[in-house]
Amino acid sequence: MTEQSQSNNRMVIKLVAIVIGMFGFGFALVPLYDVFCDITGINGKTNPYAATYDVNTDVDTSREITVEFITRNQSGMPWDFEARTHRIKVHPGELKTVEFYVRNPTGRDIIGQAIPSVSPGTAALYLNKTECFCFEQQPLKAGAEALMPMQFYVDPQLPEDIKVFTLSYTLYDVTGTSTVAMNRG
Repeated sequence: MTEQSQSNNRMVIKLVAIVIGMFGFGFALVPLYDVFCDITGINGKTNPYAATYDVNTDVDTSREITVEFITRNQSGMPWDFEARTHRIKVHPGELKTVEFYVRNPTGRDIIGQAIPSVSPGTAALYLNKTECFCFEQQPLKAGAEALMPMQFYVDPQLPEDIKVFTLSYTLYDVTGTSTVAMNRG
């Protein structure tokens, strides 16, 4: 082989290694982002599978916090999904329950999963859910509808400057990946 040919081969190997490295880094970004959000509290990610059971919190009646609820569907998720209460005022430490309505208008059974997000992100640390439909996947038969409760309280340690925060749920169709049996509806 000529020197030019060897140089070209080394260059091709380097370029292929760079492409493979970029591809691997792209896959690593999602778990790295999740770890970063967990550490910093940015993006208002909550643990959708963690219920709080210690509700012996004193109610702070001197403060009132407004909690707003927003719902949306992932592209392609055909369910009707809405919060029955769009805004509620709570005292820190006070246990509240709100309901979310879902309806499957299609002719097929679907399993949904709701993923929560809180804004501003720091408020996610002080939102404690004792019961939530987001803890589990939700099966719904064709044409069926349901009310799904979410019970929560706001920790009295919520910083004084946060007077309003938003809890948003995005509903995903997880039918193809779920191991949950269809029994609702």
